[in-house]
Amino acid sequence: MPLTLHAAFVPTCEQLLGGMRTIIDRAEAHARAEGIEDTDLIGASLAPDMWTLPWHVRACWVHSGYALGLMPTGEFTPDFTAIPESWDAMRAMVDEASATLTGVDENDLERIAEDRVVFVLGGRKLMEGTVSQFLLGFNQTNFQFHAATFYDILRMKGVKLGKMDYMGPMQMTRQDAAGA
Repeated sequence: MPLTLHAAFVPTCEQLLGGMRTIIDRAEAHARAEGIEDTDLIGASLAPDMWTLPWHVRACWVHSGYALGLMPTGEFTPDFTAIPESWDAMRAMVDEASATLTGVDENDLERIAEDRVVFVLGGRKLMEGTVSQFLLGFNQTNFQFHAATFYDILRMKGVKLGKMDYMGPMQMTRQDAAGA
């Protein structure tokens, strides 16, 4: 059976958003336990010319649920109008993206997989391709970059996280030590 666009894009986004949700909770708990101001973590970035945590959450939202909603229109323009500036706002944005992904109909996505979509930024058309090319070659890679950078910032700031936190809830069944 061939891999569908839905299977190639949606489950990975759902999994990593699940990880982000856990990471947000851990970051907030870390701030409380260590007496760190929320703004010290929320305002952190990997480098002076890189985005802070809220921007990475917004980018994950843009490159997952929001993008899927725009694909039928044939035009993708990122939306950075509302940046989630608190732990609760970040959780809400992750939850919104997750809910949107859950509602994506596999057959509807497959019907538009070869339709054309144009990336427009600042009124300029920057690139064009099929929905499949756009979701897998642009949105998926951007999504993963921003999810990893979100994780990396918090690791750099001392939040105790591991790779499994980043990966989120997997669809595979894990064997525990007693059952192996």
